Amino acid sequence: MASVNESFLRPQLLDRKERLERALATTPGETELTDLLASVDAALARIDDGSYGLCRTCHDPIEADRLLADPLLEFCLDHLTVAQQRALQEDLERAARIQRGLLPDANLVVPGWEVSYRYLPAGPVSGDYCDLVRPEGDVDRLYFMFGDVSGKGVAAAILMSQLRAIFRGLLGTERAVERLVGDANRLFRETALSPYFATLVCGHAAPAGDIELCNAGHCPPLLLGGGGARTVDPTGFPLGVFYAASYRSTRLTLRPGESLVLYTDGLTEANDHAGVEYGVERLVGVLLGARDRAPRDLAAACLADLTTFLAGAPRTDDITLMVIRRTV
Repeated sequence: MASVNESFLRPQLLDRKERLERALATTPGETELTDLLASVDAALARIDDGSYGLCRTCHDPIEADRLLADPLLEFCLDHLTVAQQRALQEDLERAARIQRGLLPDANLVVPGWEVSYRYLPAGPVSGDYCDLVRPEGDVDRLYFMFGDVSGKGVAAAILMSQLRAIFRGLLGTERAVERLVGDANRLFRETALSPYFATLVCGHAAPAGDIELCNAGHCPPLLLGGGGARTVDPTGFPLGVFYAASYRSTRLTLRPGESLVLYTDGLTEANDHAGVEYGVERLVGVLLGARDRAPRDLAAACLADLTTFLAGAPRTDDITLMVIRRTV
């Protein structure tokens, strides 16, 4: 952990140290600030001696997602006190409530479209990204963003929130989807740690049935129509991999009743007790069998079939599924 993030963490900690010292200069003797400054100094010392990111009790690596969320941690989960474990659980519950509050309405009807999604974290928080945005003052435009941040747990959830903020900020001005994704990639690359990236599908749906779609390394969406289902291939690298990555968009025209289905790999790569993968083919079969249902019912049918397939086997990854249907 130290070798990967040291170049990023050191300047962050030094900046925090400088801010604390300035604050203490105006409020000398403030116990909380003094203790926090001591913790920052201790973290910098651990980076210098090579012990940063290792539990002080067992010397094993501290969980990466926890360390990203709080770079001052000194103990792994196995060696927290009872009070610390309780505080951590409360923090996770608060984080889960905050993340749920960032999600859009699960069922949305706009001119020309009906959209429904299901968002199922594997733990308290998720690294899956799902958003629906209608720019202020233009009720006919609908943008959808759907993706998956690398990693799991708190670290992935933090980056998911960061990605949401980036896109929400960029959508304040009108721009083509491919430019929107390119600008988001640069901002995400500047602020995310180098091991982390995000796969993403970003699209703009117009009332007449046209969709402009950019797929940055995500699972190929499924276009569901009367003739069956076909995939829409990626058009660029995941976000955060290359600073100067370029993206292109694909244009689709959906007829009334046709749907675009987006999903994260937590669905298709789910394994049953025997280690058999759910797979894209089974998903397509369920979609074709239920394609005449409303989007919310179509999504529900997919998740019900997954539950049958798993037969009690635990889910190990976040699952998100979105159905976008042309209505008129």
